[in-house]
Amino acid sequence: MFIDKRFHNYSLRSVPKDLLSGLIVGVIAIPLGMAFAIASGVKPEYGIYTTIVAGILISLFGGSKYQIGGPTGAFIPILFGIVMTYGYDNLLVAGFMAGIILLLMGVFKLGSLIKYIPRPVTIGFTTGIAVTIFIGQVASFLGLVGIKKHEEFIKNTQEIFVHLDTINIFSILTAAICLVTVIVTPKVAPKVPGPLIGLVVSSVIATIFYPSQIATIGTAYGQIPSTLPELHIPNINLEMIIRLLKPAFIIAMLGGIESLLSAVVADGMTNSRHNSNKELIGQGIANMITPFFGGIPATGAIARTATNIKNGAISPFSGIIHGFVVLLILLFFAPYASYIPLASMAPILMVVAWNMSERKVFSHILKTKSTDSLVLTVTFLLTVFVNLTIAVEVGLVMSAILFAKRMSDVMVTAKALPNRKHKHEKVVTGIVSDTNDCPQISIFNVEGPLFFGAAETFEKTIMSTINYRPKILLLRMSKVPLMDTTGEATLSSIVRHFSKNGIIMISGLNQQPENVLKKTGLYQIIGEEHFFEHTGVAIQYALEHINKNKCLGCKHYAFRECKKLSAPEAVEGSRAKLTATF
Repeated sequence: MFIDKRFHNYSLRSVPKDLLSGLIVGVIAIPLGMAFAIASGVKPEYGIYTTIVAGILISLFGGSKYQIGGPTGAFIPILFGIVMTYGYDNLLVAGFMAGIILLLMGVFKLGSLIKYIPRPVTIGFTTGIAVTIFIGQVASFLGLVGIKKHEEFIKNTQEIFVHLDTINIFSILTAAICLVTVIVTPKVAPKVPGPLIGLVVSSVIATIFYPSQIATIGTAYGQIPSTLPELHIPNINLEMIIRLLKPAFIIAMLGGIESLLSAVVADGMTNSRHNSNKELIGQGIANMITPFFGGIPATGAIARTATNIKNGAISPFSGIIHGFVVLLILLFFAPYASYIPLASMAPILMVVAWNMSERKVFSHILKTKSTDSLVLTVTFLLTVFVNLTIAVEVGLVMSAILFAKRMSDVMVTAKALPNRKHKHEKVVTGIVSDTNDCPQISIFNVEGPLFFGAAETFEKTIMSTINYRPKILLLRMSKVPLMDTTGEATLSSIVRHFSKNGIIMISGLNQQPENVLKKTGLYQIIGEEHFFEHTGVAIQYALEHINKNKCLGCKHYAFRECKKLSAPEAVEGSRAKLTATF
């Protein structure tokens, strides 16, 4: 099994490294877990429960050696919207259902499909989520009171401006102390977790100098319990499943994307290789079990995974250890968390939002001024001003349509003739004209994928370019890499049209289009004898066929072997006859 491979060559000498990295990541995960939970609209302890349970299970059953799982910033807008619409209890059910979806995706080996989501879409919604998180923490940073939280970005922004008169200078001071500490600590002591130091320093200062001037976790949410909650199995019925199917699917999709992106980052940092399907199975198991302990949905955390690697992690044991570290801290130090000011949590999430914003990549794609820039901008704006679901749906549809348009532009169908000036009489385009053409044989160079986006152009080009009915239509298709059923149907229509008075020949057909034609029966209709590996052989066959059936000839003949009529009037008469019958 793959889980055994993750522990390949593991020895007792590796244990201290996993212990150290697990300890450091565990300490970092505590303030982040609480902050993510609060921002998602639930109690801070639920973030800790998620960090413990999901963190251990993802490392135990996942497909990456270094992945650290738990609550993440990317989930904040999604979970907050679900809590506001369905309530916390239904969020747990949706998380459980998302776990099942992730598990099934892994079992049916769908992990590789997520990589086909276009980068402009992922960057667009990631940056949009970052902006939403950042703005969502402004009220706590300023210490505003009377704020009502909404799902809509504009309404939340309006709330900030409406309550600006309630600014608390002590909250700003506390948040500023935490922010500066979070930023400076990694520069002074890279191994020391900045978020934890910022939280401790700002909390101590606030508690000593102005304890009653700002809101804390204790005053807002009550004291955090020192134990895990009892196992609770929610009542689930069919109506609830149908109602929560969409939120569950959104959680699963976002969780799958985030976890596999995190695993890819870990691969790049360690020259290792994760198992995407195994990772989805691990994510699914974690999200199925975590709700029974009150935990919110979890996924792979890129920042914590990178921290895990930088601190010398060797195996998934570091992730398991990180979960137990959080559990021990919960058991022995939970009461002290009640003194943490809410203003101290805001800058931590702001820094998370800044780090996850992908601002450099966002700017780089925008500078291309291409269709990718359009998809990026639309996805970003919809994520911020509407919601993530609509943003991803529209982004994917736009990407698909624009991709089809680009592929149809790549498709080129042009009439060609052997070039008499070329030594080997190479078949080229650009030399065909009204005065330089063959009334008997029409050759077309076809280049690009013959699919639904290009099929109409393919048919129209052939039908409109031929001003008379040739006896032979030769399609050179060596540069057609693939053909779908729409392309096959279009080719079938052309075959039916021309086979009444002549024959169609195809040269250089690739394996995939050939398989499509054989499966639909069009290969047999055209006739196996009319498929050629090389154009030269096809032209020789065509000439033999034409000469056998009396060549009309032409004044500006393209084929050296054609028999020519000497009288121009005969040629023009033959052309007129052909044109009339066409």
